Amino acid sequence: MIKFSSSRIEQIFSHMPTTSVAVIGDLMMDRYVWGNVARISPEAPVPVVSLEGESSSLGGAANVAANIDALGSNVRLYGVVGDDMESQQLRELVKRNKLSDSGIIGDENRKTIVKTRVIAQNQHLIRIDRETVSYLSDKVGDKLLSKFKDDINSVSGVILQDYNKGVLTPYLVKSIIEICQNSNIPIAVDPKIENFWSYKNVTLFKPNLRELEAAIAKPIKSDVELEAAGIYTREKLHADNLLVTSGSKGMSLFNEDGVVHIPTRARLVHDVSGAGDTVIATIMTALVAGASMKEAATIATYAASVVVAEVGAVPVDKDKLKREILDIR
Repeated sequence: MIKFSSSRIEQIFSHMPTTSVAVIGDLMMDRYVWGNVARISPEAPVPVVSLEGESSSLGGAANVAANIDALGSNVRLYGVVGDDMESQQLRELVKRNKLSDSGIIGDENRKTIVKTRVIAQNQHLIRIDRETVSYLSDKVGDKLLSKFKDDINSVSGVILQDYNKGVLTPYLVKSIIEICQNSNIPIAVDPKIENFWSYKNVTLFKPNLRELEAAIAKPIKSDVELEAAGIYTREKLHADNLLVTSGSKGMSLFNEDGVVHIPTRARLVHDVSGAGDTVIATIMTALVAGASMKEAATIATYAASVVVAEVGAVPVDKDKLKREILDIR
C-alpha cells in the first residue's frame, strides 16, 4: 500500500480541475423508496414497508460521471435514454448535478433505465428494474459516436461503462478505442460479460472477480489462480493494465511490472452499490491528473471505502476522501 504525503495528494487533486473525462455507457436513474418494517403481510410472507420517503439519483454511467464531477474534473457524458417521462426526470437529475445532457441521445424504441430499491432500517429489501436490454440501432449509435468525435479534442481520458444494456455495441467499442488510440487518450473499461473480450488495447480493464470468473469459465479459489487468470486475461486483451476488484479482499493490479495486491480500506460497509462506479471514476480522474496507475488504484481503494459507508449509490466526497487517505480523524 502506498503511503501518500499531503503534498503529493494536493498535487494530484489540484490538477483534477484542469482535466476532462468522457463517460460513455448505459445511463440509469436510481430510485429509492425508504421506510420502516414493523410487521409481515397477512397476504404473503413478505415485509410490509411503511413509506417514509422517496428519492432519485444518477445511476450507471451517470453515477460514474457524478463521481468524476465530485472529484473536481470536468465531465462529458454520453448515453441513450428513451422517449418517456423517465428520460425527462433523468435529464433533470443530470442538470441538477451541474452536468450537461448534450451527449444524451433520445431513442423512442428504448426505455429509460430505472432501478428502484426498497430500503427499510438501512436494509435493502428488493430491487425493481425497468429497462431495455438490446443493442442500439446503427442510426442511434452513429449519432452517439458523432457527438463523441466532436468533443474529442477537449477530452483528457475516456471511460467505457458497460452494464450489458446495449449502448456499447461491438462497433461503438471498436470505433471509440481506435479514436482514443489515434488521439493518444487513455481509455478505461468497466466491463460486463457480454462484450468482455471485445475491449482490446485499452489503458485499463477493470472487471470484478465474478466477471473474471465468468469470462474464463471457471472459479478462482486462491491467489495463485487469481494471478494466473489475471495474467492470461491481460495478455489476451493486450491491456496496459488489468485491475481485478474482489470486494472485501481489495484489488489486484496487473501490468508489465507484475502484480500488486491492494487491500481494502473499508471499515464500515452499509451499501456496496455504486462502489465499482466510484473506483473507475477515481482511477481515471487521478490518472489524467498525473497519478501513476498504482497511485490511482490506491486512491480509488480509499474512495470505495468512503462510498460504501453510505446508504445508496452516492458520489464520493472529495474532502472525506482526502482525510481518509491522509488518515485525518
